[in-house]
Amino acid sequence: MAQSVQALLDQIHLLGEEQFQVLQAVRNLARETIIPMTEEVKYGGILFTSDVQFGGVFAYKEHVSVEFSLGANIKDEDGFLEGGGKRRRHLKLRHLDDIAGKKLGKYLQMALEAARRKP
Repeated sequence: MAQSVQALLDQIHLLGEEQFQVLQAVRNLARETIIPMTEEVKYGGILFTSDVQFGGVFAYKEHVSVEFSLGANIKDEDGFLEGGGKRRRHLKLRHLDDIAGKKLGKYLQMALEAARRKP
């Protein structure tokens, strides 16, 4: 049976208040930026889907990672994306200020566009 978003949030809150607050802020920004958008718990995180699945958010002990399914196809002019795999890229967020500092809203939009252009 699929885990609910709330059940996962309860687990993440146990990791620490900062990770929980960052993850919630990411979710809020994603819902404000991408309309419509749905969430699904999968792979230990919360995946984001509009008309296509384009990314998700995952909490770890030291940071929150916003993963982009086809992040390698994003033109990363700001240089914040991490990862060297064939498709995925991510942003590591350690504090609430990283959300604005690393231009997450812009990257969410670019991730959706990249997913829609999937080769």
